[in-house]
This record gives sequence, structure tokens and C-alpha cells, in this order.
Amino acid sequence: MRLSPLVFVTIPLLFTACDQAPEVPPVDPNLGLTGGQLVYSETFDDPSSTDEWQSGYPGWKYEEGKLKVAGARNDALWLQTPLPEHFRLSFEATAHSETGDLKFEILGDGRTHESGYVGIFGGWNNSLNIIARLDEHGDDRLVGAGDQRVEPERTYTFTVVRTDQRLRWYVDGKPFLTYDDRAPLQGPGHRHFAFNNWLAPASFDNVEMYDLKEVVK
Repeated sequence: MRLSPLVFVTIPLLFTACDQAPEVPPVDPNLGLTGGQLVYSETFDDPSSTDEWQSGYPGWKYEEGKLKVAGARNDALWLQTPLPEHFRLSFEATAHSETGDLKFEILGDGRTHESGYVGIFGGWNNSLNIIARLDEHGDDRLVGAGDQRVEPERTYTFTVVRTDQRLRWYVDGKPFLTYDDRAPLQGPGHRHFAFNNWLAPASFDNVEMYDLKEVVK
């Protein structure tokens, strides 16, 4: 009996748009930087008005009209007023040493470190600027703006905007870092903002939170 020769047929693999991550349309870099409804503000001038802020670390102090801290070791000060779905949040931040390390958390659960995104300007002895998702040491953290370092005693204005899946961070009105998250953190466990700190002395002031639902509709 003669055996028929084996015939190998190459079948092309067909990929559709469903097999690939969808393209995210570009966003106007200025979208959300103005407008919206003010839903919360705090100047830290009156300590009796700060009941909305909670932390287990006693070293968060309201002094001279500012919020001051050092040595919190990631025991953040959480704002209990929840963030809107689409928001702009701004505040002033000042480092009081060459170490830099100006740090905040956003879209967390209101009590737990690394329950949302972590933003750090001048972390790791003023060597890295990052936005991290759930783990500030994670492989998926965004590291950028490598030419910028924190200047001690300089007061910066930080602005964080979310109008879609991107978390956009501006420093003094200029784009700083943008974290594009294909599975954005949202829902009841991701509604809160916090100031954070490891060891270096820092101060914060003039918090403003805006609801941008009328801006993005």
C-alpha cells in the first residue's frame, strides 16, 4: 500500500479589532483645567474645620495656616469627602529639605495606603517622579519627567484631573505625568484623596475639588 505524502497547509491567523486593545482617542490637554462645580475646599486656616481629614498618625499638624508633616511612614491623611466621577483636584505642596518627596494618593478607599493611585514628585531622595497603581514599587508604575527635581522651599501647585481613563497630573499648570489605565480604578473603594509622606518634611495648603460632569458631558 502506498502512503500519500503529508501535505502541510499554512492557515493564516485572522485578527480582528476585538483582539486588540481599543484605541483611546486623544484628549484635549486643557480639558478640565477650568470650569466645573466647586464641591470642596480647605485652606487649613481653621483647625476646627478639618474634621473631614483622618489619619492614624498624630504628626499631621495644622500650623500657620498650613498642613505640615514629617515621618508619617505612609500613614496618609485621608479626605472623607468623596471625589466625583470626573474631577479636578488641586493643592499646594512644599518640600522643606533637599530630599523632596512630595506625595499624594488619589482614588483610594479613604483609609489604606496603595488602595488607589500614588503620585510622587521627587521620590527616592529626589530622583524619581511617578504615578503608581496600587503599588508604588510595581512594575506598571509610570516614571517620567526625569529632568525635573523638587526645589526645597518652593511652593508648587499640583492639579490632578480625570475625565476618562487617564489620570492627568499638572505641576504649576503644565503637564507633568499622565497615567493611562485600561482598567481605571473606580467605584465605592476608589473615591478618596489623601496627602501622604514617608520621612521628609513637607507642607500642603489650599485644596480645591471640582466636579467636572458638566465639562465632559
